[in-house]
Amino acid sequence: MTELTDTELLLELEPVVAGELDRHLTVAKEWFPHEYVPWSQGRDYDGVFGGEAWAETDSAIPEEARVSLIVNLLTEDNLPSYHHEIATTFGRDAAWGTWVHRWTAEEGRHGTAIRDYLTVTRAVDPVALERARMLHMGEGFTNTYEGVLHSLAYVSFQELATRVSHRNTGKASQDPNCERLLARIAADENLHMLFYRNLLNAAFQLTPSQTMRAVTDVVTTFQMPGTGIEGFTRKAMTIANAGIYDLRLHLDDVLLPVLRQWAVFDVTGLDPEAEKARDELSDFLTRLELSASRFVDRREARRTRQAATAASH
Repeated sequence: MTELTDTELLLELEPVVAGELDRHLTVAKEWFPHEYVPWSQGRDYDGVFGGEAWAETDSAIPEEARVSLIVNLLTEDNLPSYHHEIATTFGRDAAWGTWVHRWTAEEGRHGTAIRDYLTVTRAVDPVALERARMLHMGEGFTNTYEGVLHSLAYVSFQELATRVSHRNTGKASQDPNCERLLARIAADENLHMLFYRNLLNAAFQLTPSQTMRAVTDVVTTFQMPGTGIEGFTRKAMTIANAGIYDLRLHLDDVLLPVLRQWAVFDVTGLDPEAEKARDELSDFLTRLELSASRFVDRREARRTRQAATAASH
């Protein structure tokens, strides 16, 4: 079968986009960021209003949850770059364009709500946060995947990964207000994942071999959009060690559920190159399972040693 160009893919998938957009608008619930922020807890910072400078003791949120909150917020901050990337890939015409703008508007609430919450509750140093925002946004974000299918595959996994990260960060915060806010944001991310996942499912029906190769390319090279954050590797390890987002969660709660929905190992009519790609995908998942198990075992052993050390003192 002749491969479809991006223009042909956009045209063929547009009726699916229109249907998914209608479904999304039916199930998406309106919400307001200001209703999730405990404004009565706020007080002036030092500076123009001569308040108190931020101090580490201002927040009871555990350090690993604060690190995750910062990473999640800085990731959300790069929305202008994300909008540029998806608008360039999917276009601004007809249903595709309507979705691009709707998605951007919904995502825009997330950064606003998290920043207001962190600032009002003094959960993090606002000066360091702003400097990190300027640095991260100054780098921007560029989609490393070319083409409609690769982009759809990436956002299908990325939106779900973001949902898991937000949800678990809320739980790790040990703050019911923070957990409520991040659960609300996670609900948005889940709807976005469903939109993209269903589109790619339609792509599997349209051009299975092309789609399979795209999925394998993305799964085997996947990185979160926040990888450009300064000190990301160190922050990601802190988050993983806390069980907020790690290899085990990435495999079990992100990759496998989406791949099962697409029934990738039951797809028929693949060309030889796509069959090879599916074999590569299977091998990668096997290796990732081993790595995830090893990580969890090492983490548990470390926690056991730490608990024993603490008990001996």
